[in-house]
Amino acid sequence: MSLASGRFSSEPERMTASHFRVGIGWLPIVVIVGIGTWLLFSYASKPAGGKPLQLATAAATQASPVTVGLAKDHLSFDPATAEAITPEQPAPVDGLKISSQSWRRGGLGSNAFVTMTLRNANDYAVKNIEISCAFTRPDGSHLTDRTRLIHDAVNMKSRKTFARMHVGFVNVNASKAKCSLLAASHI
Repeated sequence: MSLASGRFSSEPERMTASHFRVGIGWLPIVVIVGIGTWLLFSYASKPAGGKPLQLATAAATQASPVTVGLAKDHLSFDPATAEAITPEQPAPVDGLKISSQSWRRGGLGSNAFVTMTLRNANDYAVKNIEISCAFTRPDGSHLTDRTRLIHDAVNMKSRKTFARMHVGFVNVNASKAKCSLLAASHI
């Protein structure tokens, strides 16, 4: 029934409404297919996944010209010789050692404060020392890992104590902590 005239609508008007309802019914399917196609093309346009990029380094001599940018015709990268070009130097973290460590709770028992002494056996000072502390239950099962970056420097052939460093929030069931060194920067 048409509201304006008070009589039944004609057959073509019913067909249009029927087509409209069918079109609305297909809308979710069209949207899903469109999103699937978009995802397929966006993943296909990315480079082959999972393979790490390898960068080549080369030593420049005074007599050789310097090439800026990509010179595909003149230079080639051989992964077998890449290790031979870069000198072998120990990482700054290799000369560091945690000689003593302890921890305690604070902040209603949810904060962990670690006190540790770091020894630097390197022939240079180090800074930006990254540590990771693993917290466990009394039975030894793992609970939480927290990392922290220490911005202070530790001089060469010396030791430094860091008292009550806030490592982060920990589970209230934690009873043991074991910290280890992850990385450090050469000064």
